[in-house]
Amino acid sequence: MFDNLRADFQAASTHRALERGWWRVLLRQETPAILQYRFAHWVLKLRIPVVKQVLLVVSLIWQRVNQILMAGVLISPDAEIGPGMILHTAYGLSIGPVKIGSNCTFNSGVLIGTAVKSIGDNCYFGGHAKVIGPVTIGNNVLVVTNSVVLTDIKDNTTAMGVPARIRLPGGRPKKMPWKTLQANQSKQETPEEKRVGA
Repeated sequence: MFDNLRADFQAASTHRALERGWWRVLLRQETPAILQYRFAHWVLKLRIPVVKQVLLVVSLIWQRVNQILMAGVLISPDAEIGPGMILHTAYGLSIGPVKIGSNCTFNSGVLIGTAVKSIGDNCYFGGHAKVIGPVTIGNNVLVVTNSVVLTDIKDNTTAMGVPARIRLPGGRPKKMPWKTLQANQSKQETPEEKRVGA
């Protein structure tokens, strides 16, 4: 549990430029959901009978509180999720009991159904993407926003559409640096430049 949490915190601290360091990651709104999932998954593997039942009740209450406070985030404790999980703007997120690889990113509204066979490493799920049915998703896959995946997806591909189809070679998107307001303003054309260009 602690190795996976360490990897999750490391991934979260490199995900956003403004949230470097452990203490800032702890303040992220998505962190309680990750902590609760890792705790509940660890409790399911305990072999001490009475302690396991007590901790299961604690994890269930914690899960319900997360669902209420975080607008419906639900990660099944039966899910096998590798280290480096990132929840980005996690609202209405639902992950069923699925085997998921390491370094995967989930945005708001993502649904990973209970029938999904497996998801590989380094996958990225855009906002409101849905993975439904007995499908297998390979490594380095990008599922674009609002896509519905109904068929298997091979490694290193991008899927988009309803139903999702393989559109582009290449998988996980490159991380783009955060841009400051000054950098964006310096790139805007002045009124004189607009007149000259016209």
